Amino acid sequence: MAHPFVTRLSQGVMLCDGAMGTAIHDRGVPFDVCFDELNLTQPQMIVEIHREYIAAGAEIIETNTFGGNRFRLSEHNLTDRVRDINLRGAKLAREAREVSGQPVFVAGSIGPTGRTVEPIGTARQGPVRDAFREQVEALLEGGVDLLMIETISSLDEMRLAVEAARAGSDLPIVAQMTFADDGRTIGGNTVADVVEMLSSFNVDVIGVNCSVGPRHTVDVLKELTVAGGPEIHYSGQPNAGFPAQVGDRVMYPSSADYFAGYAREAVGLGLSIVGGCCGTTPQHIRAMRTAIDQVEQEGASQSSAPAITVPDRSKAAAVYAYEGPTLLAQKLGKEFVISVEVDPPKGLNPTKTLAGARLLKDAGVEFINVADSPMARVRMSALTLCYLIQHEVGVETILHFTTRDRNLMGLQSDLIGAHAVGVRNIIALTGDPPSLGDYPDATPVYDVDSVGLVRVIKKFNAGTDSAGSSIGQEASFTVAVAADPTRPDLEEEADRLSRKIGNGGDLVMTQPVFDFQTWIDFLQIYERKYGPIPVPVLLGVLPLQSTRHAEFLHNEVPGIRLTDTARERMRLAGNKGRVEGVKLAQELILQARESVHGIYIMPSFGRYEVAAETASIITDRQLASSLSNNS
Repeated sequence: MAHPFVTRLSQGVMLCDGAMGTAIHDRGVPFDVCFDELNLTQPQMIVEIHREYIAAGAEIIETNTFGGNRFRLSEHNLTDRVRDINLRGAKLAREAREVSGQPVFVAGSIGPTGRTVEPIGTARQGPVRDAFREQVEALLEGGVDLLMIETISSLDEMRLAVEAARAGSDLPIVAQMTFADDGRTIGGNTVADVVEMLSSFNVDVIGVNCSVGPRHTVDVLKELTVAGGPEIHYSGQPNAGFPAQVGDRVMYPSSADYFAGYAREAVGLGLSIVGGCCGTTPQHIRAMRTAIDQVEQEGASQSSAPAITVPDRSKAAAVYAYEGPTLLAQKLGKEFVISVEVDPPKGLNPTKTLAGARLLKDAGVEFINVADSPMARVRMSALTLCYLIQHEVGVETILHFTTRDRNLMGLQSDLIGAHAVGVRNIIALTGDPPSLGDYPDATPVYDVDSVGLVRVIKKFNAGTDSAGSSIGQEASFTVAVAADPTRPDLEEEADRLSRKIGNGGDLVMTQPVFDFQTWIDFLQIYERKYGPIPVPVLLGVLPLQSTRHAEFLHNEVPGIRLTDTARERMRLAGNKGRVEGVKLAQELILQARESVHGIYIMPSFGRYEVAAETASIITDRQLASSLSNNS
């Protein structure tokens, strides 16, 4: 499956954000401070800036890591913080996206080293390439969607940066050069030279940024589009004119309205990405958003193509009858079930998550399970998101339901409400302790644990609450229970799973495993003590993204243990980490295909396209089988 960013490039112009540095300076931070270090010292400021650009209409936001390479950080005695600064920068941008709920792309910003590369300068190519590679790996670990190499004035340095990006990841690349007044780079390279070199690396977008102002940028872009032709995607992100010192502030003359005019002209040139560089603010981006929307509306009104119709979402809601077995219950043991986990947004807007659910539905995924404030971090109610997915998208959900945050009375009230709105697949969990999350001093409830929760739900299915009082009719919940076959004490885990099933668990959903033998080892212990597991099993599958991602999960995330083989394969995969991660997951699925009743995929960083690609090893075969049977 193509990367969503690459797919989006062919669907019309995207608006990038404006200047991070200008927004930081406008908040009173002097220019002699290391702006990149603010990811560690003032993270909330950085998140707020990202959110302002998203609210202004940006579809791409860049991480606050422009100067995050070891050469630039050495000027602030921060050479040993390269990973921390870039990793945190990526996470802050993702945090802002989660809070906004908008489906924006997070671009890892990579700026110049500030050194002149040999043969003209004294900086050796090897160390410069290594510095870029170090930054790329940290941004990849932080979960960026693409890499934006920008404000590079030397074609030699751009080549080293692109080589490092290609060696360190398989993410899409936007490569943006800066040009002087004469239309050449500082190194004397022409527009044609730039196009020839970057085309040879098959970068996804070739562009211009910084430079002088919109008028000069448009002139260069006209040359660029002629030299490269229509097969290449282009970007343009100019400065807001020449800067001037006014008192203790640096000011840029180009107004928001002027940038709106630039945006219209850029769309006319066929650019795929427009945005702003130094001096541009959320006001500039908002004006550009309005201008782009107007151009697109004008184009749509002049087009002879049929109007786009909004789907009748009442049809999706009509799928759900709230009595009798759920669709999940009907399919368990009869079909190989595929479910994918989504995390609720951290803010009020579920747009991005719902878009991910639609992507999964289109890929053939029939069930989506929604986590309940994982890692004890505040997010939208999982129940609310389940309702939205079922009624807006038309996919049945599995609700993660924890006993951490509810006393026995509130727990039962929420279960009644869930049933009333058609959310009837529940995975009973105790929940991560608050000490892991944003509110470590919050008081957990734990009136019951996951075993007790199963017992409560089963009483609902018998028509009573936990005290034996009637609830009017029998409920029809399907109850999943969790198992962790990677725990050190598998005997204890087998005992606990037996109690969960004995109290009424209808199916088992496991923590992620990375080697099928891990499940077999646990299964043998369980069967020796209790006989075969009497209910269907969905095996947890987590596609790895990179070797750093693998090591982070293994060493820092509770409940996840990788095998040495999986870790070594990810290490050897190099910049093909995501490809190898999907391959590992698909191999596991094929091994487990005849031994379990389904899979439960947990994509990282909200990359639902990776989950869809992982699931395709099953969905494509099921589709082929269905077509064969129908013929």
